Amino acid sequence: MLFGEIAYGPIHSRRLGVSLGMEIMPIEHKLCTFNCVYCECGWNEPVDHPQLPTRSEVREALEAKLKSLCSVSEQSERSVHWQQSGPIDVITFSGNGEPTLHPDFLGIIEDTCALRDQYCPNAKVSVLSNSTQLGREDVVKALKRCDNRILKLDAGTDEMMRRIDLPVNKELTVERIMGWLAAFEGDFTLQTCFLRGEHDGKPIDNTTPEELQAWYEAVERLHPKQIMIYVIDRKTPEERLEKISREEMERIAAPLRAKGYEVSISA
Repeated sequence: MLFGEIAYGPIHSRRLGVSLGMEIMPIEHKLCTFNCVYCECGWNEPVDHPQLPTRSEVREALEAKLKSLCSVSEQSERSVHWQQSGPIDVITFSGNGEPTLHPDFLGIIEDTCALRDQYCPNAKVSVLSNSTQLGREDVVKALKRCDNRILKLDAGTDEMMRRIDLPVNKELTVERIMGWLAAFEGDFTLQTCFLRGEHDGKPIDNTTPEELQAWYEAVERLHPKQIMIYVIDRKTPEERLEKISREEMERIAAPLRAKGYEVSISA
């Protein structure tokens, strides 16, 4: 499932509300530093010179979309939602891969915040990131400009992280990711997908007692302001995966909630 426009929607996000999506990766194929077995966009495709939208193209597409949304809302009977918060709840960067790979990511976020302030000041600016580019100063600066930094950590051990996320950088470790995440001093949302299954002859399961203990320890070290845990919801490139039940997700969340963490579940 690939997104074919720079600014698309709004759509209803099970985690964020009414979301205007922003696609700053190629529209023809996925481009990511991970190759997650559960990714709805499929597998990475090798491309020598990926075509990314320019900063100005992103700004123009977003402004046109925001103008259109405001015009429609003003010409029609304003709903309770519009009266309270505007036509959208959030402007969300995710899409066909890892948005922080864009070389002008900082400038794009600066433009987005300015346009948000002009057209839809109650909307939040959110970025869903796999955390692999947090070693770049410009990416960290951009994310700190956003309202919601939703940053991935799918496992507490290197082996399980690599089986689930299939990082392009084979040397990437959980410890390195956690070091980058720690720089936000808890001012971010930690996002984790729980699943079971098999890929390439190897079992995948980040719900075992050992894996959960490692993940809980990572959460305690990072102390994020919010935790989002979720399950696979659409067709996945690896078909041998199991969707975790709502009841099991509640059991995973319970120990953290008991310690005062805010944990949301999408199941």
